[in-house]
Amino acid sequence: MADSEPATGSSGEAAGEDLEPRHVSELRLQQAMGYLDAPTRELFGFFRAPRRTITVCFPVRMDDGSVRSFEAHRVVHNRVLGPGKGGIRYHPEVTVEEVRFLAALMTWKCALIDVPFGGAKGGVACDTKHMSAQEVARMTRRFITELGDNIGPHTDIPAPDLYTDEQTMAWIYDTYDTLHPGRNNRPVVTGKPLDLGGSAGRHEATALGVLYATQRLLATGLVPGLESTQGATVAIQGFGDVGAVAARLFQEAGAVVVAVSDSAGGIYSPQGIDLAGARAHKQAHGTVVGLPETLSVTNEALLELDCDILIPAAVANQIHAGNAERVQARLVVEAANGPVTPAADDALGRRDVVVLPDILANAGGVTVSYFEWVQNNENEQWDLAEVNAKLKTKMHRAVDATLARWHLLFETPPESEQADAGTESDPPPVDLRTAALVVAIERLARVTQELGLWP
Repeated sequence: MADSEPATGSSGEAAGEDLEPRHVSELRLQQAMGYLDAPTRELFGFFRAPRRTITVCFPVRMDDGSVRSFEAHRVVHNRVLGPGKGGIRYHPEVTVEEVRFLAALMTWKCALIDVPFGGAKGGVACDTKHMSAQEVARMTRRFITELGDNIGPHTDIPAPDLYTDEQTMAWIYDTYDTLHPGRNNRPVVTGKPLDLGGSAGRHEATALGVLYATQRLLATGLVPGLESTQGATVAIQGFGDVGAVAARLFQEAGAVVVAVSDSAGGIYSPQGIDLAGARAHKQAHGTVVGLPETLSVTNEALLELDCDILIPAAVANQIHAGNAERVQARLVVEAANGPVTPAADDALGRRDVVVLPDILANAGGVTVSYFEWVQNNENEQWDLAEVNAKLKTKMHRAVDATLARWHLLFETPPESEQADAGTESDPPPVDLRTAALVVAIERLARVTQELGLWP
């Protein structure tokens, strides 16, 4: 996937946490804002609100001759760094609040990874599992027609996301190109088939970015006794486009993948999973559960397995106040978006469990989307080695910037803590998520101030 984001989950709700996406986003922004200077904090209102929200309703003729209406959204959160960038997802539970949350997440991700895009996201409330390919194509083309000039190579650039793929992007490109003849319209969308200007390495980009970020972090010695992926035991929740690829890449990097799971459940083997066998079993039976010579585990139990590295690559809110104390991994790498809740961040931090946050760990997808956009604008095509080398450089620089800022955060307590000096309050530990957000916000604020506010 390109700018892919997972569906939201609800596991943490049972633990009594407020996991409404907007509230979670605002809480984490507030935590980061405490470490910023006054001019940057003045921009908080600007950073928290989306620049543009579009909601459209449109009819589509179905295969049986009936007409069905669909509601769809496209949100551009920020365009200070460049055109909006973010996926389009198809899911029955798509809401405008979810799309706004994910668009904001893309803003911070692009700023942190240092690509010239702002955050955007789109979605159609639909169930493509019960639609034919022709119905999905008609719905896609009608949605893009409704958006009109609100998307474009230099304004807002969609990409694949949940239940959309390179075929969906081909329909988007063709629709936009038909409505805007006589131009180079390939940069209007990323995640396209290679024949239409897609980039080599796009399919593996998110998972490969996860590996690169993890390797860079471990090399710094931040996780005591774990300095590389060689010999590290890894459990991965999720065996889809990101999780399955991550499992293979980590295994190739010397790790021992002891557990994987899909929506039906998981499998565990302390000696390591036969990943080729797991893929074949899933293709034959629809799930990895039941693979010979493995133990069956639930998705919940997988999170609590004894392992070095835990990679949640499925849905949000999987590690929460109710189970964070039982997580045994030394490093949690967020391949999904938001799998660790704010309360779990606190609990894990107090136990010295390091969390590599989503806006850093899974930024490989949007990075290679940027590479595709550059190739399209320049009418070039890079080979895989060049794409992966550039991706590694971007991921390493983002990890280094986050770690450097994380160390500085300890030297300057947040404004609220300074104001409460002398009290018996026990502030949460400073984590990498806060450091990553601070880096992203500072970059965005710096460019905003350089551009100036006018008129």
